[in-house]
Amino acid sequence: MIIKSANFVASYPRMDMCPPSKLPEFAFIGRSNVGKSTLINLLTNRNKLAKVSSTPGKTQLLNFFLINENWHLVDLPGYGYAKSSKTNRAAWGTMIRKYLTGRENVQVIFVLIDSRLPPQKVDLEFINWLGQEGLPWVLVFTKADKSSNKEVQHNVSVFKKKLLETWEAIPQDFITSSVTRTGHEAILSFIGEVVANYEPPADEETEGSEGFMD
Repeated sequence: MIIKSANFVASYPRMDMCPPSKLPEFAFIGRSNVGKSTLINLLTNRNKLAKVSSTPGKTQLLNFFLINENWHLVDLPGYGYAKSSKTNRAAWGTMIRKYLTGRENVQVIFVLIDSRLPPQKVDLEFINWLGQEGLPWVLVFTKADKSSNKEVQHNVSVFKKKLLETWEAIPQDFITSSVTRTGHEAILSFIGEVVANYEPPADEETEGSEGFMD
């Protein structure tokens, strides 16, 4: 897939405030400081499309980006930011759950995992929750340039092995680096295939809507 256009649409504090849309949506989520904004900028080839911050927990809204005029990339708040208040964490958790379970046109959830770290409890819990809800997801291992290839492959293998304690099979995974641009073409190709085979939900409330730009 070639990215011809990528534009910020709007941010929403709640799922019920997101305008109806029949366009396919791809959600990106992970622990705070996992490199989500950097990956989004890499995929869209826009250096400042998503705001990169050194402060974990910066994303607090549902951020929508219109890509190639025919699909949405949705940047979700990071989870597991310990320094955030319990009230904020609860609010973000509710927002994320309601969006992922209530938005019919979400096609795939990209769960970002820091490839430098051993399996983190919060990541495993979130993935298991996705499974309980029957939601489609894939894994994206980030920051592969920060370690040797051998270390990355080892950490990925350990993470998958841990998942197999509760999963019979694991969906597709991608290894990425914003420095070497590793993995971005594979992710875009994957999204392109999903978009090509996408059938809009037959929901009367979204009938006639083609996106947020009407």
